[in-house]
Amino acid sequence: MSEAQTVHLTYEDGARAVELARESVESYVLHGQREQPGSMRDAFYARTGAFVRIKSTRGRGRLRGCAGAYRGKDQLGHAIVDAAIKAASGDSCQTEIEAPELPNLNISVCIVNSYTLTNDPVADIELGKHGIAIDAGGTHGWMYPTLPLELGWSKEEFLTNACRKSGLSPLAWQDDDTMITLFEGQVFREREDGGSVEAL
Repeated sequence: MSEAQTVHLTYEDGARAVELARESVESYVLHGQREQPGSMRDAFYARTGAFVRIKSTRGRGRLRGCAGAYRGKDQLGHAIVDAAIKAASGDSCQTEIEAPELPNLNISVCIVNSYTLTNDPVADIELGKHGIAIDAGGTHGWMYPTLPLELGWSKEEFLTNACRKSGLSPLAWQDDDTMITLFEGQVFREREDGGSVEAL
């Protein structure tokens, strides 16, 4: 992989990343305010990308929000806060998260540590390891690395659904002018039983 970052989070760093994402969601939803990272762990000063994904723990566990970027110009602590707020807002899944939902959310964070442009995504993707970012004709979209394992997708299904999410033709990933970037990262999430954070 090219464009390697120097970030590698310990379990404690990852647990704090998830905690910071939740605090940011709650501060935004309850008070309309941007949470400040405060006294950050050393790893949070690195400049790298981050994604925040929010799912409901009720019913079928529908997606309530997802946001972030695989390239980051801001310090990681601020990137987590910004992604969490955007994921909680109506910009992400059309409907803003509301206060009564907060106890019934599962939050995960993906910290990007490398990414590379690929000309042969089917050969290069490792399911469960890589996320996908797609750029074509001014349209951009991405998908979390854990999705194919959660949903039982093949590589082709992963690429097809990433294109659909981006508002492109399902087979746009096969076009020469479509740019596909694979990103690797560490994923940490709240356990569904309400226990501690787990590293995936």
